[in-house]
Amino acid sequence: MENEQNNSLKPFFSLIFSTNIPKLALTIGLVGSLITTLVGLSIPLLTREMVDGFSAEALNLTLIGIIALVFIIQAVIDGFSTYLLAYVGQKIVASLRQRMWFKLLRLPVRYFDKKTSGETVSRVVNDTGIVKDLISQHFPQFVTGIITIIGAVIILFIMDWKMTLLMLISVPITISIMVPLGSRMAKISRGLQDETATFTGGVQQTLSEIRLMKASNAEQIEEKKGMSGIEKLLKYGLREARIFALIAPFMYLVVMIVIVVIIGYGGIRVADGSMTTGSLVAFLLYLFQIIFPITSFTMFFTQLQKAKGATERIVDILDIEEEEGQDIGIEMDITNEPISVEDVSFSYTEEEPVLHHVSFRVEPGQMIAFAGPSGGGKTTMFGLLERFYEPNTGVIKIGDTPIQQLSMKSWRSQIGYVSQDSPMMAGTIRENLCYGLEHMEEIDDNRLWEVAKMAFADEFIKQFPDQLETEVGERGIKLSGGQRQRIAIARAFLRDPKILMMDEATAS
Repeated sequence: MENEQNNSLKPFFSLIFSTNIPKLALTIGLVGSLITTLVGLSIPLLTREMVDGFSAEALNLTLIGIIALVFIIQAVIDGFSTYLLAYVGQKIVASLRQRMWFKLLRLPVRYFDKKTSGETVSRVVNDTGIVKDLISQHFPQFVTGIITIIGAVIILFIMDWKMTLLMLISVPITISIMVPLGSRMAKISRGLQDETATFTGGVQQTLSEIRLMKASNAEQIEEKKGMSGIEKLLKYGLREARIFALIAPFMYLVVMIVIVVIIGYGGIRVADGSMTTGSLVAFLLYLFQIIFPITSFTMFFTQLQKAKGATERIVDILDIEEEEGQDIGIEMDITNEPISVEDVSFSYTEEEPVLHHVSFRVEPGQMIAFAGPSGGGKTTMFGLLERFYEPNTGVIKIGDTPIQQLSMKSWRSQIGYVSQDSPMMAGTIRENLCYGLEHMEEIDDNRLWEVAKMAFADEFIKQFPDQLETEVGERGIKLSGGQRQRIAIARAFLRDPKILMMDEATAS
């Protein structure tokens, strides 16, 4: 069982150690937490001395000053170490998000065919945030809690071993109740994570197509879908609340019973002179220092289970095979080279064949058109030529060279592709025309107007008050379909491509 637990934690630790951890900040932060803990352990002893020596005539101002100074030092060190550990957590999560972002940009198109954008966004934002919380908050609390408990128990045994044993009876009782509840909480938390990712994906999809939803009078349909997701989240939230509702009263009951027992037994000891009042007060303070970390352990193990689940999903993405490297392959000028498609077949899944033994040849300067019904494979052929996908069988050549032998950057930089949906990024018309080009700030306005005129886009661009600096909105929503298509065509012209592919780009 222990080996299984260690194995299940191995991916988590491997992922964390693979990031660039700020080791100095982590070390100083942990040392600061350790000092804070040790200082905290000294406070009950100082309190004992103050209580035992307390009287109006013999008020020890020096001792009171020492206690106040200890509190101030503890607060300063605690604040500093808390910031450093939060800094470490933020740096780790930034590193994870950077790795995931770079990875997502290099994944093949096939991955995004299967996953919703909302689910992927949830992995980048929510799952990495869970890992951050564990590292920067719960892990330091767990470490300091262990140190506090060990230190407090040792001191209590030295002070009075009989009362210590009496107090420790509550520990196994607490653990026997809290561990099963923590395990149950972990399952609920992981289910909540999965449901949150699904709900996020649904919300993002609906909002991204808000015009389609309204034009289709689909408000009630989307209300039902949204309520279904909200109700599932509510169920998980209520399950979580029920666990907390059990934990809080139970811990309160245990603490009160132990306090009553210790005060009662300690009062008897004080009365018969075998224990001082200050020792009893110190004993109670140490009791609190033991009980509260044990309570926080439940949250730590719950968060650990959530982090393990988040790690699995993060690693799943990081382990996906990337699209072939941009610079891997040969650099080749494809000017005046024919394209040959030789016996190419392709299917997205085994049950959905799309292209069957397709062959054709396009000579330099030649224009050809694909004709066929919707779903006949025209867009798929463009996807194969763009190398979004690889053929199941057959080969595509430029000249005598299979296009797979060319570097992705070399091949795609010489192709202009205008898809039928004419996608655009949020930003200005200028930014969309220059999207993906290096040194876009150096591109002359005259060149932009030239390609806009070639695509018959110059007239409507000039009608905008800001012309090339006009904001197009998310996915170009402020432009008409025809305007988006013309800008997409102008964008392709700006690249001066050797091969121009247009997928129903003049439909609007």
